[in-house]
Amino acid sequence: MPADHVIVSTTTDSESAATALASSAIEHRLGACAQVVGPLTSVFRWDGAVQTEQEWRVDIKTVANRVRALTEHLRTEHSYDVPEIIATPIEGGSAEYLDWLVEETADSA
Repeated sequence: MPADHVIVSTTTDSESAATALASSAIEHRLGACAQVVGPLTSVFRWDGAVQTEQEWRVDIKTVANRVRALTEHLRTEHSYDVPEIIATPIEGGSAEYLDWLVEETADSA
């Protein structure tokens, strides 16, 4: 059974870029809230070499039916060629918080 609530995470190269991604997602009602965490050290392979960079993570809480739109939004707004965009199901939590999450991500169109 798929989860109704999801955390979508991405990383980027600066606090200001992370904050901009978080704000944009919330402004478009694609997430109810977002946290910016960092700086953190990321180690990854890119262009055939192991890279080590400082990044900031953005965790956006949303509902399952908004994940596709949020993913597309992040791809469009992100500065990376291949941004990390990972959706993790929320398996439980405060009923009041999860109800608020649903209300805040309701498509007003």
